[in-house]
Amino acid sequence: MIETGALEQLISTRVEALGFELFELRIGGTRARPTVQVRIDRVDGGTVTVDDCAAVSRAVEAKLDEDGSLGERYTLEVSSPGLERRLRNAADWHRFVGRRASVSSPALNGREEVEILAVAGEPGAEIVVLRDERGHEQRVALADVKDARLAFHW
Repeated sequence: MIETGALEQLISTRVEALGFELFELRIGGTRARPTVQVRIDRVDGGTVTVDDCAAVSRAVEAKLDEDGSLGERYTLEVSSPGLERRLRNAADWHRFVGRRASVSSPALNGREEVEILAVAGEPGAEIVVLRDERGHEQRVALADVKDARLAFHW
């Protein structure tokens, strides 16, 4: 079985060569039949399409087959982070200014749905400016955010 860091590097290199970012990698299944779940995002900020997932799947599958460390009976799943994607870093927050997010932070006294208004501050000390449903604005240190996901309403 391949070491997780080596597998991530192998997949990330292939994904980035196609103009995507490796958003998340999960490895599951069994030793005899591993499952590799790959979540990709577009570097240009666009929406990941089914065709994008298919192209990345073909490229990653070819590289995994060539490498051979997973054997022949692995399952590969390629998808986008989804509509309610996790916000992982300052770049994600910048990208989604103007969107609604469900944010968990002690500064918000738990979890609250807010609109992302801005991101300010120096790298490593960013502050997000949020507006709650009552129209109140609040500044929250990004370091104090425990979990954040885009909010999507059907």
